[in-house]
Amino acid sequence: MPERKPSDKPMKVDAEEGEVIIDGPHHVVSLTPEAAEESSNRLYQCTAKARGQRLMKPRGVRDSAKL
Repeated sequence: MPERKPSDKPMKVDAEEGEVIIDGPHHVVSLTPEAAEESSNRLYQCTAKARGQRLMKPRGVRDSAKL
């Protein structure tokens, strides 16, 4: 499996003829408004989770005997 590299470029989003068009770094996706809304909710939740993971990422291993 190839290694993933996160993009630092935000996706472009537009509405055309009753569809939500998402133009990302690697492909274009067309969603119904309902699917786009649920995807937005999931994206928001996972954004908070990923930021928390960054904050909790260990910066170094401490020796518990010294604490």
